Amino acid sequence: MQRQQTGAAGGEDPVGPLAGFTVGVTAARRADELGALLRRRGAEVMHAPALRIVPLADDSELLAATKQLIDSAPDVVVATTAIGFRGWVEAADGWGLGDALLDRLREVRLLARGPKVRGAIRAAGLTEEWFPASESMAEVLDRLLEEGVEGHRIAVQLHGEPLPGFVESLRAAGAEVVGVPVYRWMPPEDIGPVDRLLDATVARALDAVTFTSAPAAASLLDRAERRGMRAELLDALRHDVLPACVGPVTALPLEAHDVPTSQPERFRLGPLVQLLTAELPGRVRPLPVAGRRLEIRGHAVVVDGELRTVPPAGMALLRALARRPGWVVARSELLRSLPGAGRDEHAVETAMARLRMALGAPKLIQTVVKRGYRLALDPSAETKYAGE
Repeated sequence: MQRQQTGAAGGEDPVGPLAGFTVGVTAARRADELGALLRRRGAEVMHAPALRIVPLADDSELLAATKQLIDSAPDVVVATTAIGFRGWVEAADGWGLGDALLDRLREVRLLARGPKVRGAIRAAGLTEEWFPASESMAEVLDRLLEEGVEGHRIAVQLHGEPLPGFVESLRAAGAEVVGVPVYRWMPPEDIGPVDRLLDATVARALDAVTFTSAPAAASLLDRAERRGMRAELLDALRHDVLPACVGPVTALPLEAHDVPTSQPERFRLGPLVQLLTAELPGRVRPLPVAGRRLEIRGHAVVVDGELRTVPPAGMALLRALARRPGWVVARSELLRSLPGAGRDEHAVETAMARLRMALGAPKLIQTVVKRGYRLALDPSAETKYAGE
């Protein structure tokens, strides 16, 4: 049975702002939360965690760094992520060093990257000295350099994402920097979902791909390179599939390859979803066709506020017609647009019949005898939607 939703004008639930769009989610952490936010707004979600987080509770590097800081107090500790800080305290507890670590952290200047990290610090019974409103490591760096760090010992909780120039700048200013590696990013155990997301992106079957960490973006690019399809992936992200990043640090691997990204003003999942809610529908040009309002979205069509699910072949035909709305498109050209089509133009007639049935309004597409098909564009109404 065909899934439909009636718009607000019909008195029922309106079509969600992301209905008809498909969004890829590369997050390993909080993916369920992000997916739920997207689905609540009508989107279909393809989840493909590009990385997995491996805790270092048994890792010798973290144990060594923890003992070193307990034995010799640093002047400053910079906590960068809530999950990383909690993991550090939990690992220390497991080694029987939890109380000693917390006692040491009470004696030093404790800086947090943002409010989430501050929450983790306070949950451990500690108090941070300061955190930046921007949640930017660049602002943390600026504050430390302005205060002067020469001869100071600074511990930085590492969190798997690049900190461009942060450690190097501190060392250049005369500080001794101790890294605290709390967890590592590793490739996913099952690479299948990532490959399917790559294939869907290159095929333009996705409307957007979301990134919530720089390592995930770098991992996706690396996998595309291994499969010999990085150039195709970059082309899709530059022109057709919207890359939405939670913040500027996350966007760095993509922007290093000249991929323009969209980012919310606040680096949170909610604003990221709000960004998609604004941008994806904004990329759709409403068309006045046969007295109806037609919106061609990623995998579906909205006709006068009603969501209509259309088969892939029908979407291919509709997009070919919409490239030149009102103009006749020959059957031979439409045949070339069909996925996996052969040479029999009868395939166009079959797909067209199914498309008309899916739209629920056969008059939207006119048959021009011996020539092809055209969208029944209503030029007099076209200006109505021009500014929307």
